[in-house]
Amino acid sequence: MQGTVDGFSYGLVTPLVAYFTACLGSALGLRCTTRSMVVAQSWRPGWLALGSAAIGSGIWTMHFVAMMGFTVRGTPIHYDRAMTFASLAVAIVMVGVGIFIVGYRGARGTALFTGGTITGLGVASMHYLGMASMSLDGKLEYNTLTVGISVAIAMAAATAALWAAGQVRGFLWSVGASLVMGLAVSGMHYTGMAALSVHLHGTSEPATGDSPASLLAPMLIGPLAFLLLAGVVVMFDPLMVMGKPTVVPVEPKPGIPAHTHVRHSARPLRFRPRRTVEHRASRTPQNR
Repeated sequence: MQGTVDGFSYGLVTPLVAYFTACLGSALGLRCTTRSMVVAQSWRPGWLALGSAAIGSGIWTMHFVAMMGFTVRGTPIHYDRAMTFASLAVAIVMVGVGIFIVGYRGARGTALFTGGTITGLGVASMHYLGMASMSLDGKLEYNTLTVGISVAIAMAAATAALWAAGQVRGFLWSVGASLVMGLAVSGMHYTGMAALSVHLHGTSEPATGDSPASLLAPMLIGPLAFLLLAGVVVMFDPLMVMGKPTVVPVEPKPGIPAHTHVRHSARPLRFRPRRTVEHRASRTPQNR
C-alpha cells in the first residue's frame, strides 16, 4: 500500500526555520573560512575547523528541523539515535575535508572543484543517512534521477559558497553567499524528499526508535548552542565582521630587512661625494 507523504504538516514554519538555521551555519562557516585565508599559518587550522563545524551543524540542524514537518499517513515515524548523530559526524568531517582543501590550496581551479565536490557530497550524505535513520512500518523508495539532481544541487551550492568565501570581499558579500547556500541546501533537501515514496507494510508492529519530539531537545541544545557560540566568536572579531584582512600587520615582518636595507643604501649616497672628493684631493698632490 502506498503511503501518503506530507513534508509540510506544520505549514511554512518548519521550512522557514530550517532555512534560517542553514543560512546561520553557512554564514558563520564562510566567515571563518574567509578569516582563515588572511591569518598566520598557525591560526588557520583553528578557523577552518570552526567553519567546518558551523556549516556541518547548520545543515544537520536544518535537515532535522525540516523533518519535524515530515509525516506519513498511516504510520508513526521514529528515529535511530545513533545513526542520527552519525549523520552529524559525517556532515562535519566531509565538509571539513572540503574546507581544508580550499583553505590551504585556494578557492580556484582544481582545489575549488575538489573541495566543493567533497563538501557537496558531505551535505548529500548527511541527508540520506539521516533519512536512513527513520524507522516506520513501511519501505522507503527513491527515484534515482531525482536523487542525482539533489546531489548535483548540493555540489554546485557548496562549490559556489566556497568560491565566495575565497573572494574575501567583506561581510555583506559573505551574507549574500550564505543566503544563496542556505537556499540551495534547503532546495537540495526538499528535492531529495520529492524523490521519496513510502510503501506501507500494513502490519501492526510498532516502529522502534525515538520520536521526532524526543530528538528535538538535543537537536536544539547541542548544535544550535554551538552555532550561538560560533556567532559570539564572529561578533567579537571586528576584522572578520568588517571584512578587513589581517595581511597588513603580517607583511611588515619580512619587509623590515628590506626597509632597513633601503635606509643603509641611502646613507652611503650622502657620503660618497665627500669620500670621492677626499680621495681625489689626497691623490692629486701625490701624483704631482
